[in-house]
Amino acid sequence: MESVSLLMREAADALLDALLVLLLPALAFALLSLAVKRRRAVADAFRASPEMGTNLFIHLFDALTIGPLLAIFATWGDGLARAHGWQLVSPAFWDALGVPVLVAALAVFCGDLVGYWRHRLEHSWLLWPSHAVHHSDTEMTWLTLSRFHPINRITTTAIDGAVLVALGFPPYAVIANALVRHYYGYFVHADLPWTYGPLGRIFVSPAMHRWHHALDRRAFHTNYATVFSCLDVWFGTYRVPGPCTAPLGVTDTMAPGAFGQIAHPFKRSSYRRWKVKKPAKPTADRSPPRPYEV
Repeated sequence: MESVSLLMREAADALLDALLVLLLPALAFALLSLAVKRRRAVADAFRASPEMGTNLFIHLFDALTIGPLLAIFATWGDGLARAHGWQLVSPAFWDALGVPVLVAALAVFCGDLVGYWRHRLEHSWLLWPSHAVHHSDTEMTWLTLSRFHPINRITTTAIDGAVLVALGFPPYAVIANALVRHYYGYFVHADLPWTYGPLGRIFVSPAMHRWHHALDRRAFHTNYATVFSCLDVWFGTYRVPGPCTAPLGVTDTMAPGAFGQIAHPFKRSSYRRWKVKKPAKPTADRSPPRPYEV
């Protein structure tokens, strides 16, 4: 009985910590929404509340299950790589620069570069069904960042973390990358119309990332970066025609609610649309393929 009680207390502490982590961002984005939208902010919050409830459930589910396992695995993998010298770049190289802020900034940029290509991989046939869960939020808010399927969380952590460790970045730089890209991720998911003007081709704006979530065929396969939009510019995936007013979501058939979201990648039907199709005759107005079309 004591072990069960201890397990329940630890679970309760984990849930409380997961909620406390969201407290400051929730307050900040509530104030920001009131400042930008004024009276409309409350109505928008009520409209988005069902989707935010799903996001919150997935966030708490992650805190109880996947999060702790990923933390243990990441710590073990980092220690193993450093102990055996499995880095492509020696940690001494970063120490020799002698400017921690510069090293941290380079880690954020490299992390976003890795994240850009990993994100493109998530829009391929194998990973799209799990990544579609993140895109299924039809009322995208800052809390949409918490709407990640466990499979998606594992692939994200494994790919991004492995490359940064292989590049030999010191622990403080790896932490800086995680914090900057995580909290900036909250910001670009927020329901804000900002495009940043000319700076929007250097840094990802909320409008840019909202287009990435748009239920618009012209927006599929665009805007993959989290922080540096110049990556999308360089690789030809940048598209921001203005503030995004298009509906959001996915064309996949997905059961409603958190349990339906979590079950989605484990259904064979979620992969059926990836069957290779006969090429259609070219037409002048043919739209780009959907994320799941080959």
